[in-house]
Amino acid sequence: MAKILSIETSTGVCSVAYSEDGKVIASKELFQVNSHASNLTVLIEELFSLDETPEMKDLDAVAVSSGPGSYTGLRIGVSTAKGICYALNKPLIAIDSMHILTQPIVENYDDNKDSSPLFCPLMDARRMEVYTAMFDKALNLKEEISAKIVDEETFSTWLTDKQVVFFGNGADKCKEVINHKNAIFVDDCHPLAKNLASLAEKSFAQGKFEDVAYFEPFYLKDFVATTPKKKVL
Repeated sequence: MAKILSIETSTGVCSVAYSEDGKVIASKELFQVNSHASNLTVLIEELFSLDETPEMKDLDAVAVSSGPGSYTGLRIGVSTAKGICYALNKPLIAIDSMHILTQPIVENYDDNKDSSPLFCPLMDARRMEVYTAMFDKALNLKEEISAKIVDEETFSTWLTDKQVVFFGNGADKCKEVINHKNAIFVDDCHPLAKNLASLAEKSFAQGKFEDVAYFEPFYLKDFVATTPKKKVL
């Protein structure tokens, strides 16, 4: 039974969780932008001061969101996770933020709405730019993680044949742009540490660990350019 500390800092939400055998025992979340540097270690200390959590030395691994997402948030989360791994001589697990964001949506989605929808996380970058991917109900990637500038045609190929569930902090600004009968929007979704538990447990069982010395976050800075529909000249 793996005892895992999970850390998620890819957006403005700072969160940590402790899990055993893939089950979340305790978690802490702070919905406060730019709070990671001053509050992440405090949240971890508070987490392990709870009666239901063990001493940190008894952990089997530390899991962290690898990105994409906020450059500063990812850097703080990964450096903290690596520091704990170094200090306690524990393995490091990295899970991308797209899987973390999608996992609870897939798990709780009402199958009666559609037999086989696709799931599209949208993480806000800036302007109409997002980090995104496409998953099926089994959390298999149908389209690789990428950075895109969203317009009405961006997901048209997928929307033609299937319902697509859009969610994440990039979904709100895309609601008016993605105007299709097969588009479904789920509000108030964030990648949280507690949603890392089952994903981290699976990686632990498979021995999928990162090199603590050389691991770096997946920042994903490149964006797909789109051609303007109206030409100036």
